[in-house]
Amino acid sequence: MVLNYPNGKKFQKPLESHGDQIKKARSTASTFSNRGMTLEKLLNESNTFYLTHNRAIIHKKPTPLQIVQVDYPKRSAAVVKEAYFKQPSTTDYNGVYRGKYIDFEAKETTNKTSFPIKNFHPHQIAHMRQCVEHGGICFVIIRFSLYNVQYVLSVEHVFPWWDQLESGRKSIPLSAIEQDGIKVETGAYPAIDYLQAVDELYFNSDIIG
Repeated sequence: MVLNYPNGKKFQKPLESHGDQIKKARSTASTFSNRGMTLEKLLNESNTFYLTHNRAIIHKKPTPLQIVQVDYPKRSAAVVKEAYFKQPSTTDYNGVYRGKYIDFEAKETTNKTSFPIKNFHPHQIAHMRQCVEHGGICFVIIRFSLYNVQYVLSVEHVFPWWDQLESGRKSIPLSAIEQDGIKVETGAYPAIDYLQAVDELYFNSDIIG
C-alpha cells in the first residue's frame, strides 16, 4: 500500500508475509465469532475442550424440573407442555480438576464499570460458602460482554461485597475485579481458558503444560 503525502513524498507500507496474514485472519475471525456468543455457550465449549483433552471433568448442572403436563403427539415422542422448577438452582458448573472439587457461578453484564451484586442470589452465596467450608475450589466468572473479556474471581473476594449489600455499594467496581481477579481473554480453543486462572489462584502458579 502506498501513501501520498502533501509534500510529494511517498511511503510504502511493507507487505505482510503470507503466514502473518493467515495468523491475523485467524485471530480476527476468532475474536469476532465469539462476540455474539453467550457466556454459557463459551463455557460449555471450553468444558468440552477440557474433557476431550483430559484436562478436567466439568459440566453444567442440570436444573431439576417438576413436570406437570405431558402431551404424546405420537407413541415414540413426548412433549412437555407445563413444568416448574422444583427448587432454586445453586451454581452453574461443577466438576473435578487436579484432584480438587470445582464449583463456580458464571455471570454476564453489559455494564461498563461495575458488576451488580444483586445478580447473585442468596441461595447461591450460601452454597458457595458451604463449598469453601468443605475445602472445595469455588469462584465466579464475570464476563463484561462489551469488552469481550471475563475475569475469574475467587468467592472470598465476593463475600465482603455481598455482606455489605444492604448498607453499602450495590455493585462491584470493575477496578476491584481487575485487582483481585484474573483476566481471561476470549480465544478459540478453548474459547475461555479459565483453568489457567484457576492454576494461578489456587495452585501457586504451578501451571500444567
